[in-house]
Amino acid sequence: MLVKVSTDKSMSDAASALQAAVQANHFGVMQVHDLKETILEKGVEFERVCLIFEVCQPQQAKKVLDQNMSVSTALPCRISIYEENGKAILATLKPTTLLAMFNTPRLEGVAREVEDTIVTIMKEAASG
Repeated sequence: MLVKVSTDKSMSDAASALQAAVQANHFGVMQVHDLKETILEKGVEFERVCLIFEVCQPQQAKKVLDQNMSVSTALPCRISIYEENGKAILATLKPTTLLAMFNTPRLEGVAREVEDTIVTIMKEAASG
């Protein structure tokens, strides 16, 4: 259900590398959420750093939405970067797992393609 990739890069370097890998793989970053900042703005102390990248490949999103608009509740795909045991971790929920909840088997191929690309993006960001 979850894909995790660790890296020795700093959070900042991992975030920059993720941004570059997303673009290199023909996805786009729609938004980056800084959870520490967002939670603090609500008056709650939160010390951990966590960045959530919302990423999308418009052609793939269209294929899915043309078949089942309720899948929009699971879009866009997200890749989180957070620290765990002194390492930056890149993590995402598997698109194949998410799509399976919508009982639309004809979209399995699209979900697999998106998942493979997201895993590639994460690995490139972690190593590159």
